[in-house]
Amino acid sequence: MQYWLVKSEPVKYSWARFVEDGKAVWDGVRNYQARNNLREMKLNDKVLFYHSNEGMSVVGVAEVIKEHYQDPTTEDVRWLVVELKPLHAINEVSLETIKKDALLQNIGLIKQSRLSVMPLKVEEFDRILELGSK
Repeated sequence: MQYWLVKSEPVKYSWARFVEDGKAVWDGVRNYQARNNLREMKLNDKVLFYHSNEGMSVVGVAEVIKEHYQDPTTEDVRWLVVELKPLHAINEVSLETIKKDALLQNIGLIKQSRLSVMPLKVEEFDRILELGSK
């Protein structure tokens, strides 16, 4: 199993809307590195959901329910999507908290802050869950 973090602006697609929808096609990714990360996602991989720009916090845990396929929002075959379903909310873990945590100093959220889909090490995923359970 692999672990991931996806980012969404809450005004565009919030955790609450994701939960209401019950699942989502993770579309609109137009960065090659993020696209490559989507390609690597496998069924049942766990995903942290991060509110970017507003809130700037990890707010929930999701799961990959369908592996990559052609993004239906474009005819350009270079772009892919995956499907995700929400599993559960966590107490918000702010970017500020993540930046201050010694175990999270090399996380992609800090090192590649503009990347919208990024892998996490199991230790990073578990640490954020731990911080979100407090």
